[in-house]
Amino acid sequence: MLGDILLINDMHKEAAQAICEKVMADRETKEERYRYVVGISGESGSGKSELAHSLGTCLKHNHIRVKVVHTDNYYKIQPLLREEWRRNKGFDMIGINEYDWVKIRKTIRDFNEAQECMIPCIDLIPEQVDKLITDFSKVDLLIVDGLYAIKAKDIDMRVFIDLTYHETKINQIIRLKEALSDFRLGILEREHQAVVTLKPLANLVVDKSYQVVTMEEHHSKD
Repeated sequence: MLGDILLINDMHKEAAQAICEKVMADRETKEERYRYVVGISGESGSGKSELAHSLGTCLKHNHIRVKVVHTDNYYKIQPLLREEWRRNKGFDMIGINEYDWVKIRKTIRDFNEAQECMIPCIDLIPEQVDKLITDFSKVDLLIVDGLYAIKAKDIDMRVFIDLTYHETKINQIIRLKEALSDFRLGILEREHQAVVTLKPLANLVVDKSYQVVTMEEHHSKD
């Protein structure tokens, strides 16, 4: 998103380094020129964008050309109309199906096929959706982040940030993309219910202390 605020600190960089090492090792098991995709999911304020940016930077230092795609740009309803749409439709309509999965799948497919792709990009200041064109033939690895990103098909490494919106309220207030009204809190609760269903899909979990563990290691701690 254009105009988004990133709050990158050492915990994001350290988690990104750990994920980078896992991704690099997994890529070594693939055939040459394999088109690798990383997905990062978590609730609002959990640090998805910060982690994606940090991971992209880490991979770049390892001479891998990276593109980060934010699935929050792929909502079916445009930003200026979304609140009214949600109020009219009710909380039951909030969740995974708000994303345009056809467009998300096309973006990943265009990356896999090393094609030019038109990507939606929300500019947060005018709250309008712009269209960006990227040449995936010049990109080695794709990072897809967003609330429900790891639900997408054809992802090689799925990362789940295990923090709820209750634990990230400070980040939400600082970033303040939307005012924390009762209605907004209701949305966050519905998103929470949808996001937690995706955790079993993860290969790696960023736990509540922002340490990166495998799903097996995470289960052994529970």
